[in-house]
Amino acid sequence: MYAEDGEKASHNVLLPPERFYTLKETQVLRPTPDEQRNFPHATPRDVKIYIKYMVSIRCKMVVKAELDKLGLLYGAVDLGEVEIKGKITAAQRVKLKTELARSGLELMDDKRAVLIERIKNVIVEMVHYSDEVPRVKNSEYISIKLNHDYTYLANIFSETTGATIEHFIIAHKIERVKELLLYDELTLTEIAYRLNYSSVAHLSNQFKKVTGLTPTFFKHLKYKKRKVLESF
Repeated sequence: MYAEDGEKASHNVLLPPERFYTLKETQVLRPTPDEQRNFPHATPRDVKIYIKYMVSIRCKMVVKAELDKLGLLYGAVDLGEVEIKGKITAAQRVKLKTELARSGLELMDDKRAVLIERIKNVIVEMVHYSDEVPRVKNSEYISIKLNHDYTYLANIFSETTGATIEHFIIAHKIERVKELLLYDELTLTEIAYRLNYSSVAHLSNQFKKVTGLTPTFFKHLKYKKRKVLESF
């Protein structure tokens, strides 16, 4: 999903291209065996549902709109998860799954996949949506947020994705550094502090290792491209 027009790139997190597809109007996703077994009737208590690729403000708006269409009451709508107040029937769940798929979102059922997505969403929120990255170890922050032992989370993440949590965090931090460099509102020192790097040198070394460029050279390239475009 794209960010709202006028929003800064901190909300401009894009869905992977393969998630953009169209369902025919008559095509409906059938209940999976897990759905039929776990949601045969209305659920009498509040439940949480988990949605993959829900990573921006626009995604939240889409999800809220679909919940409203189905007449479902809901509480908190966070990145990747929604608290449903009261009950949701198997039919409503399948209908919601179908409509979300039209927007490139995926209602999740597998517990392992749900946990992986929650880990990713905690990191995306921490890096892209916080004014400052928390001044604690990443492992401690993620463990507290998800109420799980970090070693357990790290093992599941690496086994499932083939990458470590730390590599995922670094990738997102570098993307955030790029955004902040292009905004040109903060110095490199301020960016390093905001993203909880130990020093400017630490940020610069990590940036070059990932991109092959220094932050200063990256910023210079963007200015150069802009000037070329303006000359046409």
